[in-house]
Amino acid sequence: MGILDDDVARVREATDLVALVSEHVALKRVGRRFQGLCPFHQEKTPSFSVSPDKGVWHCFGCQKSGDAITFVREVEHLDFVETIERLAGRANITLRYDDASFSEERKRKQRLHAAVQAAIDFYHQRLLEAPDGGLGRRYLRSRGFDGDAVRKFSLGWAPEGYDPLSSHLQKAKFSRQDVVDAGLAFVNRANKLQDAIRGRLMFPIWDTRGDPVGFGGRTLTDDGPKYKNTSETAIYHKSRLLYGLNFAKGEIVARGEVVICEGYTDVMAFVLSGVPVAVATCGTALADDHFLTLKNLARKVTLAYDADAAGQAAAERCYQWEQRFEVQFQVADLPAGRDPADVWKDDPQQLEAAVKGAMPFLEFRLERLLRAADTSTLEGRARAAQEGAVLIAEHPNDLVRDQYVMKLAGRLEIEPDRVRAAVGDVRTRPHVRSAAQSEPAPPVAQIVDRRELDALRWAVQAPELMSGRLDVTLFVDPLARSAFAGLTELPWHECLERSSPEVAALLQRLAVEDLDDRGPTEELATHVVVNLVEASSQRLLTSMLRREDPRTSEIKAQLDALTNARASEHWDAAETLAEQLVTWITDDADAGV
Repeated sequence: MGILDDDVARVREATDLVALVSEHVALKRVGRRFQGLCPFHQEKTPSFSVSPDKGVWHCFGCQKSGDAITFVREVEHLDFVETIERLAGRANITLRYDDASFSEERKRKQRLHAAVQAAIDFYHQRLLEAPDGGLGRRYLRSRGFDGDAVRKFSLGWAPEGYDPLSSHLQKAKFSRQDVVDAGLAFVNRANKLQDAIRGRLMFPIWDTRGDPVGFGGRTLTDDGPKYKNTSETAIYHKSRLLYGLNFAKGEIVARGEVVICEGYTDVMAFVLSGVPVAVATCGTALADDHFLTLKNLARKVTLAYDADAAGQAAAERCYQWEQRFEVQFQVADLPAGRDPADVWKDDPQQLEAAVKGAMPFLEFRLERLLRAADTSTLEGRARAAQEGAVLIAEHPNDLVRDQYVMKLAGRLEIEPDRVRAAVGDVRTRPHVRSAAQSEPAPPVAQIVDRRELDALRWAVQAPELMSGRLDVTLFVDPLARSAFAGLTELPWHECLERSSPEVAALLQRLAVEDLDDRGPTEELATHVVVNLVEASSQRLLTSMLRREDPRTSEIKAQLDALTNARASEHWDAAETLAEQLVTWITDDADAGV
């Protein structure tokens, strides 16, 4: 069930991998490939390579690899079908589905997106022009937001009344079921549609692909909760969504930085103050799912929360997130008791400065503690040292802990060893554990004989020069043997799809490695073949000696001749001898000796 295989192949072939990856990674041409910093782990030296010829990428640091489809899935966190649809849209390819019900489900979601977009337009017009939108307009003006801001973020007003939106959408040819399934209304006891959100300022929410999925509605009175969000639907999953990401995604990737806020107006304030990398959660606490979305877009994460209980509760998990998602966490030093939107209204430059002056999470907490402490007395400094030791002890890195021990001791004029001992006492408590202890070790690249790797690399990147010159029996490593067998039996992409993950990863890595600075030539290909045949012949000679084969002297003479020809760089003679030795090797393998 899903998209026809032919259409998947068309999408893959039509996708410019370099252009696609360049939307997330700054690539530089290096020979026949492109290179940049890996988007999947933190690094300072580029180890991420893209082969435009083979349409694959590989990171030599974290060992991840794949093609255009796997890249989008990793970066965007989409399922397979969503990924193909995204790439098909880029390539203007109309997809076909092999199951009618599956196709209907995709069309159904498109219908729900259209319904939400119609609701965005309806609410937006009410805010701009309708008399009942006056309350929303006055509120926004009081917060410093003008008409341009309203239009930029497509803000709206949900009128009072049971069904103004529902009636409008039905007149626009959306069915009752469309309206309900999109989370825009529900069926009341009178079996009539009733709008889900009424009498609220509306903030439209888009998913990472830019499709409209729902709303956050803010009350401007004392009635009900402050915010009411669209209920969970087939297209709206609030735990995975970040408000403003559709606007900010390009800048986040370009700058490698994201600012996370608590409220929708906070995002607006940051954007309007010159910080276009702000996003906010949609009525939920900051959680792992949000970082699964963000970790491939930016490595620097700045929390821009008001220093209240909700903000601090979210910040408490930052060490775990730093370890798990390889991000650099910091906190914007906003004035206590004021949210970013309030700061922006009074002084937009202060908001931008708060982000530029953001501090690592532990430093921020210690600074806040020291500001509140009474450091004028010995007792006050001792209490601050003890409380600071508790904060320092939570950090999983011992080197970082010791740096902060020295800093805290200097600020409080206390011997570092006393603070260090206090930190050690805290860490002996059962509940204090290093997040690093639970982190899995990074994957280790499979080790294969260099000569077999060289031959495989050429078979991948210059198959026209290696055709007919290699045999699967020349590869002793099971991984290399499987890889070569796949290359000889299947087209490139089909080989990747049918191979084991280990074989596919090896082939993708070889596809982005350099062959030779001088470029692929017939002579260089001969060098590779001769080296591989020589190694295989050495193994055959050892085997024949062990079993006392009477032909041992013959093969030894040919192998010695090959070695001498290679050493003296008589490559024509070496190639002829290699062809003869390959016959020995394949015959021996066929005999099952």
